[in-house]
Amino acid sequence: MYDVAIVGGGHNGLTCAAYLAKKGLKVVVLERRDMLGGAAVTEEFHPGFRNSSASYTVSLLNPKVIADLELHRHGLKLVERKLANIFPMKNGDHLAFSYDSEEQKTEFARFSKHDAEALDRYSADITMVADELRQLLLQAPPNAGGGLRDIMKAAKLGLSAIRQPIEAQRLLLDMATQSCADMLDRYFENDMIKAAFAFDGIVGAYTSPNALGTAYVLLHHCFGEVNGKKGVWGHAIGGMGAISEAIAKSALEAGAEIRVESPVAEVITEKGKVCGVALEDGTIIKARAVAANVAPKLLFGKLVDPELVPEDFGKRIKHLKSGSGTFRMNVALSELPQFTCLPAKGQAPHHSAGIVIGPGMDYLDRAYLDAQLQGWSKEPIVEMLIPSTLDDTLAPEGQHVASLFCQQFAPHLPDGKSWDDHREEVADLIIDTVTKYAPNFKKAVIARQIHSPLDLERKFGLIDGDIFHGQLTPNQLFASRPVLGHADHRMPVDGLYLCGSGAHPGGGVTGVPGHNAAAEIIRDFKHRRV
Repeated sequence: MYDVAIVGGGHNGLTCAAYLAKKGLKVVVLERRDMLGGAAVTEEFHPGFRNSSASYTVSLLNPKVIADLELHRHGLKLVERKLANIFPMKNGDHLAFSYDSEEQKTEFARFSKHDAEALDRYSADITMVADELRQLLLQAPPNAGGGLRDIMKAAKLGLSAIRQPIEAQRLLLDMATQSCADMLDRYFENDMIKAAFAFDGIVGAYTSPNALGTAYVLLHHCFGEVNGKKGVWGHAIGGMGAISEAIAKSALEAGAEIRVESPVAEVITEKGKVCGVALEDGTIIKARAVAANVAPKLLFGKLVDPELVPEDFGKRIKHLKSGSGTFRMNVALSELPQFTCLPAKGQAPHHSAGIVIGPGMDYLDRAYLDAQLQGWSKEPIVEMLIPSTLDDTLAPEGQHVASLFCQQFAPHLPDGKSWDDHREEVADLIIDTVTKYAPNFKKAVIARQIHSPLDLERKFGLIDGDIFHGQLTPNQLFASRPVLGHADHRMPVDGLYLCGSGAHPGGGVTGVPGHNAAAEIIRDFKHRRV
């Protein structure tokens, strides 16, 4: 008999296991695939070429999780991008994003003196709100309908909010509810500069930058840091799987048991209370509690008896807004792509940056509208990273791997079409799109790994291909994630917890949902509620 069985060996499940084991609980992690990590995994997709398969860059991994689980001691090494991002433009120019504020102002001034002058105000406002919300990350939100503890937590949050200057309160409300297009209009006038910021507002969000709530998605991507430097993005040596491997080592050292090739078929109960799980091969794993590191739609759509779930809760889970519009590719390259906007004879600083094809607000909006009509955008949004410029373990010497994170691809194609019939066609479109900006790109591609939204669902359990386990819309955030009344990780079946990205604070490789769920589970064991 285990204290806790964890469904899914993704990074949040492993994080939850590590914290629980460190408190002396007997824990088993059950992973469906033959490797750990979920979407934070590194795979060889062509002989000699390895890369992160789904998640692809580091910033949001919480520093407390890194420190508590001693991930650096367990082999994790993070390196920073030398340059933040570049945005190639159709006219052959480009917009570069530097980590140095003065360099950034100089770059903005090439496009708009007004926007260069507005940058300090924008950065200060974003930092202020991000710092305020960062305080809310590492704890479960107050639960609607909860007891005295939740009432006191809500009161404390309310007092903290009203003590802020009224300007800060207005800004927080704006960023929680507005579209990123409207928010950016307050600061900037240049279309390319606004589009560069707006890209973060639609990452993992199958929507337009004009949609309400996308300002928060932008903000969500501002919480991160690498090696103590806020706002910096980086790379884990060995790929994103190195993060999961380090967390797994921490969990194992603490006494957790981890099993791969152990797909869970059902959460089992006795008299309405969780008593373990059944594997697909019929094996019964007895446990006093179960923590699920899977999307809420998967948990309550396939693994939990619907008769045990309150009707309104079940309906709301079924109709959660889900789907991130993501088409994810890896390519093996014989040489570095050479961009028309930044000609270089060999490797240059921009090759280790995020290279984002999304030249203009209309481009970002049209991509979404196209996807709604035909299933994918005629001119897709593409973010390219070439991690082999920072990590020589990923590709043979002189060759490279590139991640292509592509946006605005319908989770489900119209007219009954299947992604299985169109994935190669769309992959060709993406390659051709990049080649418009880097003419040698197409001929440099040796091999490619393709993950359509359907592939992401089948391979990683990401229902609707949603990398966040549910969109970050205003009604699916904080105390309403996944459903109002269950934001404290406790699901409406006694002994069942949610420890994945479907819980607060949402998606990204953060480890925070696993951290927070573990705290609630430990509290329940301490008070003998399990």
